[in-house]
Amino acid sequence: MVADFVSADHGWLRSPDGKESARVLFKAGKSRDGYFTNDDIVAQARKAIKLIKEYFPDEDHVLVFDNATTHLKRPDGALSARKMPKHPSKEGTNWGIEVTAKDAAGKIVYGTDGKPSKVKVRMGDGTLKDGSPQSIYFPDGHPRAGIFKGMAIILEERGYCDMSRVRAECPGFICDPTVERCCCRRMLYNEPDFVNVKSTLELACALEGVRVLFLPKFHCELNFMEQCWGHAKRTYLQYPASSKEEDLERNVVDALQSVTLDHMRK
Repeated sequence: MVADFVSADHGWLRSPDGKESARVLFKAGKSRDGYFTNDDIVAQARKAIKLIKEYFPDEDHVLVFDNATTHLKRPDGALSARKMPKHPSKEGTNWGIEVTAKDAAGKIVYGTDGKPSKVKVRMGDGTLKDGSPQSIYFPDGHPRAGIFKGMAIILEERGYCDMSRVRAECPGFICDPTVERCCCRRMLYNEPDFVNVKSTLELACALEGVRVLFLPKFHCELNFMEQCWGHAKRTYLQYPASSKEEDLERNVVDALQSVTLDHMRK
C-alpha cells in the first residue's frame, strides 16, 4: 500500500529538490511490515508537517484525512462512556480500558493465538462545568481509592440527581431523542468533555500548530484526493502484469508520478 500527501498548489508533497517526501510504501501483512496503524499515520503526519514548515513556511496548511477508524483513533485512556458500568467496580476488580499491548519499540505484541495482546489502562479525567478536573476513580483517602466510580456517581458529581433511578443503557443503545434522562450512557455521551475528545492525530498536529480536517464518513468519491488516487490506479492497471515485488513497487511509484500538477487541477 502507499500513503502520501498532495495539494492542488504544489502537487505531491516534496522538498524543492525532490529528495524529501512524506510518502510511505508499506508492505502490509503480519509477517511483513505489519499494518498501517494510527501510530504510523501520526508519524507520517509529523514528517509532512516538518516538510511544509521547512519549505512552505509562509502558507497556512490544513491536513485533510478520510473519515477512517485508523485516522480517528483517540488516545489510550481517552474519555468514552461506551463501555462504562453504572456502578462502582466490585471488590477485587476494577474497570479500565482494554488497549493493544506494545513493546518498548512501539510494535504490537501478539499472543500465542496470533492475535494482538491486550492490557487494561485507567481512563483519563473528565472536566466539570467549572473547568476543574473530575477523576472517574475514587481519590486517595477514600475507602475504595483507585476504584472506578461508575456512571451514576460520575453524573451525580456533575449535578444530576437520583441517578440510581436511571438505567445504565437503553436497549440496544437506541435512545428516545425526546427523553433527556433516558439512560446514564446517553447522558454522559452528551457531556461536553465526552463530546469534544480529540483524536490522537488532531492532538499531534495541534502541537505543531497545524489544523486537521476529516472528510464526512460518507462522501462523494469526486473529491480532489480520490481523483488523484483514481488516476494513479488507472495508470497502474495499464502496466504489464508481473509477479516480481520490485516490478510492482516500481509500477506504484511510476503510476503516482504520472499524476501531474496539471492533472490535479483539472
